[in-house]
Amino acid sequence: MNQQPPHDIAVFGATGATGRLLVAELLSRGARVRAVARSAQKMRGVLPEPLRGHDGLAVIEASVSELPDAELAGHLRGCSAAASTLGHTLSFRGVYGKPRRLVADTARRVCDALAAQATPDAPARFVLMGSAGVRHRGQQEPIPLAQHAVLALLRLLVPPHADNEQAAEHLRTRVPSVSGGDPAGPVQWAVVRPDTLVDHDAVTPYDAHPSPTRSAIFNAGQTSRINTAHFMADLLTDDTRFAEWRGKMPVLYNQD
Repeated sequence: MNQQPPHDIAVFGATGATGRLLVAELLSRGARVRAVARSAQKMRGVLPEPLRGHDGLAVIEASVSELPDAELAGHLRGCSAAASTLGHTLSFRGVYGKPRRLVADTARRVCDALAAQATPDAPARFVLMGSAGVRHRGQQEPIPLAQHAVLALLRLLVPPHADNEQAAEHLRTRVPSVSGGDPAGPVQWAVVRPDTLVDHDAVTPYDAHPSPTRSAIFNAGQTSRINTAHFMADLLTDDTRFAEWRGKMPVLYNQD
């Protein structure tokens, strides 16, 4: 592994079920973390006891959807990387209320802010958590006809699915990032696509694939949140790991 020296990484969705695990994993690796959360007290409360007063943790009390662009850029100043584990709350209001484009708008605004301070010679990283149900439109991913129909309904009836798709598509089409070779722009990205998320207490063996190896609708696999956080931390802190998946959308499965 080619580890980078300690650096500042911003995490959006930091108090969520996966975000808190990502913050803890990054801190344990020696990274300095700027956790964006509505409540600093809640942020520290969801971390393991030894990490609650960690010198490398800075909590930014804010709702990202309400931050003006200039203020968001200020919070990201000096960060070499950012990650988003944002998602919509599984309630009627969370699914159908505003903001409808929380994930996509955050990805766009964060990448714009990072691009304004980074350079192609010293690019920033952005790692987004998506889902296995989000198709990588840049490559041929075979999808059964029945799954196409179900996804079309989800796109129409469940706004969070469309939001995740739009976030991934924005990165693919609007943020130049090559999969392999030399970096093409000031921001380089990867989208991590876990399948059905489950809770495990510790990291277990898992596999990353360029595309789904099973149907996310009719034959879904499982991915633990802690494995997702571990893989995202790899991408954020390890040069070799990130070079392998830069500009790609790896799908993550727990090993059986």
